[in-house]
Parts: sequence; structure tokens; C-alpha cells
Amino acid sequence: MSDAARSDALVLFGGTGDLARRKIYPALLSLARNGVLDVPVIVVAHSDLDEERLRGYIRDALREEGRLDAAVFAKLAPLLRYVRGDYRESPVYAALREALVGCRRPLYYLAIPPAAFPAVVDRLGDASDVGHARVVVEKPFGRDLATAQALNRTLHRVFAEHAIFRIDHYLGKEAVQNLFYFRFANSFLEPIFNRHYVASVQLTMAERFGVEGRGAFYDSVGALRDVVQNHLLQVATLLAMEPPNGSDADALHDEKVKVLRAMRPLAPGDVVRGQYRGYRDEPGVATDSTVETFAAVQLHVDSWRWSGVPFFIRAGKRLPVTATEVVVELRRPPHWIFDEPPSPHANYVRFRLGPDRVAIAMGVRAKTPGAALVGDDVELYCANERGPTIDAYERLIGDAMRGDGTLFAREDAVEAAWQVVEPVLRNSAQVREYDAGTWGPPEAAAITAASGGWRAPVPAA
Repeated sequence: MSDAARSDALVLFGGTGDLARRKIYPALLSLARNGVLDVPVIVVAHSDLDEERLRGYIRDALREEGRLDAAVFAKLAPLLRYVRGDYRESPVYAALREALVGCRRPLYYLAIPPAAFPAVVDRLGDASDVGHARVVVEKPFGRDLATAQALNRTLHRVFAEHAIFRIDHYLGKEAVQNLFYFRFANSFLEPIFNRHYVASVQLTMAERFGVEGRGAFYDSVGALRDVVQNHLLQVATLLAMEPPNGSDADALHDEKVKVLRAMRPLAPGDVVRGQYRGYRDEPGVATDSTVETFAAVQLHVDSWRWSGVPFFIRAGKRLPVTATEVVVELRRPPHWIFDEPPSPHANYVRFRLGPDRVAIAMGVRAKTPGAALVGDDVELYCANERGPTIDAYERLIGDAMRGDGTLFAREDAVEAAWQVVEPVLRNSAQVREYDAGTWGPPEAAAITAASGGWRAPVPAA
């Protein structure tokens, strides 16, 4: 993408909200540090601020997050502008139009509640020349298929699909990018990444903590909407997709959509829902809530490559560890020829997606020293990295400003993912209680019983 196509301004709606403080401003500081951000940043909010107090507000937010770098902030501060007012009212857009004089390709970032999207999008269309503009919207992209389709219609009233960037920060994580790269930068996996050699695929996203003061929000979504429909289905598509025909965004999205459309819609028997004891006592949570804080899911991908291979997903809060891990378990050798019991574990490929490190490892059987032909299970590490990586928001905001939609969600992928999970969102299946520090309700074990049970994430080294 040439510099001529880069956005020449960033307009942030909701610039005094929690998301902006915790994620967006640290990302903008990093972009300024790396010389990527050198255009006006226009913050639109209702707070009683002017430009000088806005700079103080952002400086304090960066300090609270432990991200303040005074020298770099001195580069960011002159870029900051402020438009005060209610973004549902016309005067805001008149002031915004004045602030954007000379800018032809603004990037509008809607860090606001989804309910406010229609009003803002329509007023942008009425008040601005959006022919070369782009827009970033945060998840959730609807609450179900119908609301996702309604959101897409709202966005398309003003913006073309190539100008819409649906941001899912999980796709910008270094570890998720590493999974995709490892699959298609190496040829040795391709002959075995199919139903002939893969017995099952497991994806665990575990969190030791609870709702962390976000009870009211979480009680409106639950685990299936919060992480399964978006983050984890996206990871599943990276594991199951065919190689794209090229490196452009549409080639990647085309293959992901094929996988999502090959997934059977979930049936009640494919899902176990759980809620940790004490969840209903959290501030903001209904005392009779039936919202799940844990979900275990079996997916069926009806494609030539994956037919008959179960994909298992589990995600939850108040579990024993905080870790996200993928295990692709291979089929066992067809005949055991050694004078020792077969290993209880099959070969596997393991992807650790965080939060403590990025790891790619292969589980194999190797002979132990001595005269006898006996062995032990060992892991061969392809990567085992710790330390700083590029922040997901930094990566994604920079990509959106360049017009690179590779790591964003396309309209048809969002709708296809909702089609997978929607049947169980409508189903009032029992939500089973589980104790904090356990792996969810005991009934979740039945999901993987025929495939040898769940594999707990490997403890951090």
C-alpha cells in the first residue's frame, strides 16, 4: 500500500472511554515512537476538556498503564486535537469538518457503544465527504446474525466494504500471527494436516480471573458471544483453512469464509455451558443470571480435508490457569512393535498463544539411553519465546491507516460465524455450576470423552 493511500487523519469517537485509555492511547504512543503516526489525531468526546487538558488526560492515562514515555509523548502531543460535544448532535460534525480541513482520507475510529453506531455513521455520511475515508468498529459485531446483518447495512449506507475495518484485537496478536505463518511457511505439516493423520484438534482459552468489575457487560454477552463466536472461531479457521492463493487480504478472507461455511451450526448436544459459583454475587450481574462463564464446544467441519475430525473448543473464567493453547493431536501408529506399553499420549503439534509466551512444539516419542528399546515422551520446540512483541492495537491501527484489511473481519466471515453459534444462543440449555479453580462443570468432560479427554495447557516453564 503506497503512502499516498495512507489515512491523513485519525478521528477517535469515544476518546475518554475505558478502551481509549487502556488500549488505544498506548498504541498511538507506540505508533508515534516508531514514526508511523504523524497525522492529526482528533478526539471526539463529551467530557469538559480543551486541547491542553486533553493532553493532560492522555498523559495521565498512559502513566496509569505504565506506558508513559515523556520524550515520545512530546511527539504525540502536538498531533492531538479536541472536538467536544454529543456525537449524536449536528454541531459536533460541523466542528469536526472544520478540524479536518485539508484532510481527504480520515480514519474514523468508533470506540463507542454499538447502539450509537447508526447515529454516528449516518451523520458522518450527511456532514462529510467520506469518499476516501475509512472506519474502524469494535466488536461485538452484533449479538446474533440478524443484528450483525443490521450493523453491516448501517455501515454500508456510508462506507464501502473495503473501507470498513472490524477490529478483533485477537487477530493482531503476535502468537496468532505465528500460528498462521508456521502453517504456511513450512511444507512438512501439509501432508499430515488432514483427516488421515489428525485425530482431533483442541483449543483452550482459560482465565484464572473472573469478570474483573465488568459484570454488567459480561452478563449481557457470556462466553459464547464474548470469545467463542469471534476470537476462537477465527483461530479455528487459521488451523483448518486451505492455503490462500495470494498474500492479499481477500485471498485470506476467502479461505477463512470457506471454513466457516463448512462448519455445521452447533446443536444443543455440541455444547456444555457452565457458570462459576459466586458469579451472581459480582457487581452488575443479575441475581438469577443464567449467562455462561464457561463453554465447551464440539465443532464439525464438513470439508474434504477435515470431515470426521472433531474440533474442540473450551473457554472460561475462574479456571486453574490463564493460558490459550491449541493442540493438534495426531493418530497413533497403526501397530506397536516395541516391548513396552504404548505411550498414553499420541504425537501432537502444540501452539501456545499466550499470555506468558509464544510457543510452538511437537510431542514425539524418543528412545531413552540403554540397551532396551524403550522410550519417553518429549517435546521438540520450534519456538519458545518470551519478551515484548508488537501490541495488537498498535499493529491493527497502523494497518487500518494503511488500508490493509488482512487482520480484520470481513462482512461475510462475521455473518458465517454467527450462523455457526446462533442455534445454541437461542437454546435455553442448562447452565451448570462449577467451582472456581476447576476446569468447568464435570459434564464438559463428555465432550472429549471419545477422543481421550481434554488436554490441560502446559505449565509455564
